[in-house]
Amino acid sequence: MPFSVCFVCTGNICRSPMAESVFRARVEDAGLDGLVVVDSAGTGGWHEGDGADPRTVDVLREHGYPSGHVARQFRPSWFARLDLVIALDEGHLRELRRLAPTAADAAKVRLLRSYDPAAGADLDVPDPYYGGTDGFEECLNMVESASEGLLAAVRDTVEENAA
Repeated sequence: MPFSVCFVCTGNICRSPMAESVFRARVEDAGLDGLVVVDSAGTGGWHEGDGADPRTVDVLREHGYPSGHVARQFRPSWFARLDLVIALDEGHLRELRRLAPTAADAAKVRLLRSYDPAAGADLDVPDPYYGGTDGFEECLNMVESASEGLLAAVRDTVEENAA
């Protein structure tokens, strides 16, 4: 069974679809597609069924990432099939851990920037929704930086499970 990663932000139209797209590209580049499944969701359902924010799509496209995304709301029942739930900020982390049916499920929730050794103490990826394109570029930079460490951790786990 593939290792399953889900990125979660608030509405699933900015940060989490960006993280999903970037990390999926990293997984494919590493030759782990088929071994790792990547998706995303939001803590709320306000945008369920919508595409990603056009600014997210533009920034992803400008940097060579695909974006065919449909927003959805995270469901606590998904913990059973997920190996890792990646929160984009502390608020998402708290909400996801509160939703977790078991302590083992709560332990699956991590902050994305915790995988970036250069992140420092502030591990939140700021919400770019109410700002301009610069915020989306900053979000992409943070996601890309953290994706390298996340990929290394996931690869190690996948290789351990295969051995």
